[in-house]
Amino acid sequence: MEDIVSLCKRRGFVIQSSELYGGYGGFYDYGHLGVEVKRNIKDHWWRTFVQSRDDVVGLDSSIIANPKIWESSGHVGGFSDPMVDCKETKLRFRADQVFWSPVVVDGNIVTYVSVHEDSPESMKKEGKKMAKKLLKEMDMKGADYDDFSFKDLTEATEEEMSKIPSPATGTPTLTMPRDFNLMFETSVGAQTDSASKGYLRPETAQGIFVNFKNVQGPARMKVPFGIAQIGKAFRNEITPRNFIFRSREFEQMEIEYFIQPGEGWADSHKAWLSDSKDFLLSLGLRPSLLGWDVHEGDGLAHYANACTDVTFRFPFGVSELMGIAARGDYDLQAHTAGSGKSLEYFDESTKEKYVPHVIEPSLGVDRVFLAIMCSAYAEDEVGGEKRNFLKFHPRVAPVKAAVLPLVKNKEELVGVARELYDKLKMRWNVDFDTGGAIGRRYRRQDEVGTPFCITVDFDTIEKEGKEVTVRFRDTTEQIKMCIDDVPAFLSKEVDGF
Repeated sequence: MEDIVSLCKRRGFVIQSSELYGGYGGFYDYGHLGVEVKRNIKDHWWRTFVQSRDDVVGLDSSIIANPKIWESSGHVGGFSDPMVDCKETKLRFRADQVFWSPVVVDGNIVTYVSVHEDSPESMKKEGKKMAKKLLKEMDMKGADYDDFSFKDLTEATEEEMSKIPSPATGTPTLTMPRDFNLMFETSVGAQTDSASKGYLRPETAQGIFVNFKNVQGPARMKVPFGIAQIGKAFRNEITPRNFIFRSREFEQMEIEYFIQPGEGWADSHKAWLSDSKDFLLSLGLRPSLLGWDVHEGDGLAHYANACTDVTFRFPFGVSELMGIAARGDYDLQAHTAGSGKSLEYFDESTKEKYVPHVIEPSLGVDRVFLAIMCSAYAEDEVGGEKRNFLKFHPRVAPVKAAVLPLVKNKEELVGVARELYDKLKMRWNVDFDTGGAIGRRYRRQDEVGTPFCITVDFDTIEKEGKEVTVRFRDTTEQIKMCIDDVPAFLSKEVDGF
């Protein structure tokens, strides 16, 4: 993970926001290559699920909306995470991300340990370290203790909380868990009072639900159909972590797919699971790193019929990448009650009115960006030297090809290379590089994931065929090609046609 974070900053993919002023926790900026990858992800999602389908249309709703929307949706009253504060350092932690265990010696609890949520092995290792230190302070150095039985802080009693050490101090200085609303508040208008209170949206979905009829009617859509949206959302996370995986400002790609009430939701949910997995694989994610997490029992939201997460094995552990939920009619009914206006749909085929049910495939742009970086990061050896490179699928690569004149002091050669570059950049994001030896330029392009390097050499200007050398990033294989065939070659490799 450290290698990926370092590469992201060094080569212009992702930068800590406000770095000039010491940074700002939970916020990130995307550099000149990062914005290209993000744009490619979003463009491919839009082409796949909106442009290529007859049953999905788009929407772009506002970030700040009438606060009554968030009251009706339940976000004002119930959109919260449990938190605890360290009374000594004033640091704040999510209670369900700090785990604790009693230290039991000869059947008696002698002290407690606490660790941040991590893999079971890492948590056990950190717990041992803390237990060893605490036992030494108690003149019990070397005492044998039972295996840990970790639980998160939401399961601790008041008495236990008074003895569990804070991760910040190693001493029992934690408050009892309490709810913390994750929405960012703001003021709308000239006055700053309760009447002017507004919120930055914590998700894009509600903008779709409240516009159900505004889109369905003018777009002449018939159930089943979907409304898609890409946009920013904001959550005041207690402990943002793992780079861009959990941040306070992020971007979502969501579809609300409206269907008839009844048993048909299961088939629709299954179809969206399949389509979603195909989409993720088409981005170049490694199949071996993907998995499924089916929510059941207490893990299922009270309004949902079903929810399945697509998971990804990040360097910090397996975590949710995408969710596909069968949400029932909860949201449309909630906004009908809150607004006093019906969101029923009249089905001309059955001559019935009903409130549609919803299947929701939801994917975070930033999380899939990170998954792509983790899938693409690779190391090998070329010519006896270690090589770090990014095996991006051409469709998400920030730079599709680099045009490299073999030397920069031959005017005719550079001119032909520049002419090819100008032609290609009308369609793709391409690079033109004359700095340094050709091998060094190859390595620079490899590190940022450019799939093809096109070298214009003396054969290009001296021989009748006007051949250029095309080098493949992953294999370093090189082939000769007529310069006029390069656009068609890139079209097939990048766009698939």
